[in-house]
Amino acid sequence: MSAPDQLVVVIDAVARRNDGESVRIARDVLRAGAHTKICLPETPAEFARALARRGSRRPVVIGDDRALLRAVALLHRGRELADGALSMVPVGPRGAVELAGALGVPLSTVPAARAVLEGAARRLDLLVDDGDDVVVRELRVLAAGAAGDPRAPDGGPSVWGTCRSLVRTLVGPAHPGARVPAIRSHRLRVEADGRVLCDTGDPVEGVTVQPAGGAAEVVVRPRAAEPVRTRAAAVTVSGAPFRYHADGLPGGPVTTRTWTLRPGAWSLTLPAVVPVDADPRPRGTAVP
Repeated sequence: MSAPDQLVVVIDAVARRNDGESVRIARDVLRAGAHTKICLPETPAEFARALARRGSRRPVVIGDDRALLRAVALLHRGRELADGALSMVPVGPRGAVELAGALGVPLSTVPAARAVLEGAARRLDLLVDDGDDVVVRELRVLAAGAAGDPRAPDGGPSVWGTCRSLVRTLVGPAHPGARVPAIRSHRLRVEADGRVLCDTGDPVEGVTVQPAGGAAEVVVRPRAAEPVRTRAAAVTVSGAPFRYHADGLPGGPVTTRTWTLRPGAWSLTLPAVVPVDADPRPRGTAVP
């Protein structure tokens, strides 16, 4: 059997617990089409060891978006991301496999497993920051909540902020003429390839960066102006401490961070023709 037919299949522990039926089906399809080594890691450290010890076998991840991102990050830090294509069979609730679907991986178990065996590697761009972390699909820098801001630092509602808003709605200000503190935006400096898109004097509601087509697509959303859009090879955000989401995972707070595009830095196995995702099987069966 040739090297491409040798697979190491790393099955994420969350997938095994939450949807054992899909895991078993994916495992059976892969075993029928290639020589497979099955790894059942229980911890992130065991997950990392399974990938590190794959030898010449092609890595396949069975799990959700977090498992995919963990594999990409580990291979990048080991400087092995460009060595060969990564493959994935998404297993998890639809909300937990959105990234895989956006990248072109079939969300039904059998078509995804067949794509691992019959598909082709597609080169994809990557963002790498100055802390050596990666962004596969989207980076978001969100306006942090200031004092009295009912939003959490990630832009979503916080428990205490919601309670304060409810109390103010029900009982009104503590005394006539009392003022509710205004919601403030971030005051950040955003540079794209050295060109300043906004500075700390311009309140910013958010910044998004996406790797696409050999460049990073940058969108800056000032509070009082139209969005600023550009394409760049590197993006630097600096200013007051800010938090960010890289593919939905929180990062920060930091006062400065640079993200650099790596064109075609990794490969993902995708079907030549994306099949219709029409798998009617219910999910959520535990592994016996």
